[in-house]
Amino acid sequence: MSPPNNTAGNVIARTYPKYKSPYGPKYVELPNVNGWTVRSAAKLGGTLAAFGGVAGFFALFFFGEVPRVRKDILSKVPFIGSHFIREVPASDNPF
Repeated sequence: MSPPNNTAGNVIARTYPKYKSPYGPKYVELPNVNGWTVRSAAKLGGTLAAFGGVAGFFALFFFGEVPRVRKDILSKVPFIGSHFIREVPASDNPF
């Protein structure tokens, strides 16, 4: 009688249940999509929204001296829109 052949192709898979110690930590697998949990996605979304808001605010006031931006966007902002309306007096108009 020959010993069993235990090469990689002939290994018999045994289905033992995993041992879980009652004294160890209680691990719970969180539902995720590609490694992103709901909590981490919400945190990233809040951070991106904050950076986007700051970038938009910066862009508006950086381009605030461009007449088209001043007339079409900034003059229509409530409470501070009148600050961005610039009228040239007739004495300064060369035409």
